[in-house]
Amino acid sequence: MDTVGWWSLVRFAHVAGAALWVGGQLALSLVILPLARRLLPPDAKDRFTAQAGRRFGLLTGALFLPVQLGTGWAMAWHRGVTWASLAEPGYGRTLATKLGLFVLVMLAAAAHGVAHAKGRTELARSLAVVSLAGSLGVVLLATALPAT
Repeated sequence: MDTVGWWSLVRFAHVAGAALWVGGQLALSLVILPLARRLLPPDAKDRFTAQAGRRFGLLTGALFLPVQLGTGWAMAWHRGVTWASLAEPGYGRTLATKLGLFVLVMLAAAAHGVAHAKGRTELARSLAVVSLAGSLGVVLLATALPAT
């Protein structure tokens, strides 16, 4: 058990947070929402999906984002990443691409919430798909980065 140190725990928290975020998006999109659309009357479906989305959004802001930002920053610091190193081929550019895509995913997710709240269903659905696809891209890029 001497191989599980502090940085293993930091990495674990980062990976677990990403799994919660992407897994939650997949569960909502592929399981929960299709069942709600099929099994619930329209008014109940609308209330349920709004509440599920609101709760997922609150968990994102209160748990996911702080964990991802804190652990991501810590791992970058531990590896000696600088702003200049993000332009270097290999690790730096891959991390920079991952970070840029992460920002776009968070913006799409926030815009999804706004569009849903304003009743712009088609736009909200499109932004949800963009957010999910981008999240999968972030995970793909993360797998290309060596452990810190």
